[in-house]
Amino acid sequence: MTIFKVAVAQAASHPTNAQASTAKAVDLIKQAHQAGASLLVFPEAFLGGYPKGASFGAPVGMRKPEGRQAYLDYFNSAIDLNGPEVDAIADATRASGMFAVIGCIERDLGTLYCTVLFFNGEKGLVGRHRKLMPTAGERLIWGFGDGSTMPVFDTPLGKIGAVICWENYMPMLRMYMYSQGIGIYCAPTADDRDTWVPSMQHIALEGRCFVLTACQYIKRSAYPATHECALGDDPDTVLMRGGSAIIDPLGKVLAGPNFEGEALLYAEIDTDQIVRGKFDFDVAGHYARPDVFQLAVDTRAKSAVTIQQDNME
Repeated sequence: MTIFKVAVAQAASHPTNAQASTAKAVDLIKQAHQAGASLLVFPEAFLGGYPKGASFGAPVGMRKPEGRQAYLDYFNSAIDLNGPEVDAIADATRASGMFAVIGCIERDLGTLYCTVLFFNGEKGLVGRHRKLMPTAGERLIWGFGDGSTMPVFDTPLGKIGAVICWENYMPMLRMYMYSQGIGIYCAPTADDRDTWVPSMQHIALEGRCFVLTACQYIKRSAYPATHECALGDDPDTVLMRGGSAIIDPLGKVLAGPNFEGEALLYAEIDTDQIVRGKFDFDVAGHYARPDVFQLAVDTRAKSAVTIQQDNME
């Protein structure tokens, strides 16, 4: 396949109800499939919620009791990779044959990770990417991913991978993705600023790849009244205004940016455009200058505890 339809979901999650968010994701997968899309990208933290405006009661040098309670509540809203939410989305992609990329908050021991999950039709869940570098206050509530979850999947649609939100400003991470031949570059995000889409256009041009970026359109009313929010408590306040878009390898915006509300955005893409773009610029190939610049990447999993045992006769 070289010409097919793709989609991004600019949708509000249910921040404290992962199962309700899952049901919404399943419905959106069905809608995108009925519209003829082969791939659908969801926003960052769609399952588990993005706690926009919260401080978790943590001034420098202090941890307030209400912040610990807020973390407990957030932890209880996250998902396990062997849980029913993952099974439901796997069933939806299996039924539709679609490839889906969805952001979640993943539990592992007592730590939460901002993660992207990859579902490939009948194969179900085929991999994940844990955010390498949470930004600012995110570092208080999310752990750091390591180099073992930076995959690019070779599929009939092309090579698909994902980089989350401000990770996209990490030049070395982008270079590693380009070196894997990524052609459909998914960018789930919580950044709804005017500067985001120009950054995505730069990445499309730099990597000569299609960029699919998805951000939530969500109001204060989606969160419980107890949610601490620096943006206030007016239920009509827009906490994230979207800005989702689909961009081609020469930087042309094919769909979006949309700031109007929740929406499914579609575009027909031709993956031959990737090679046409690399005619004059292949950042990991003929434009790389490895005699001057080289990047070393450690893709080993890093565990806090490694067990070594003697072989017993």
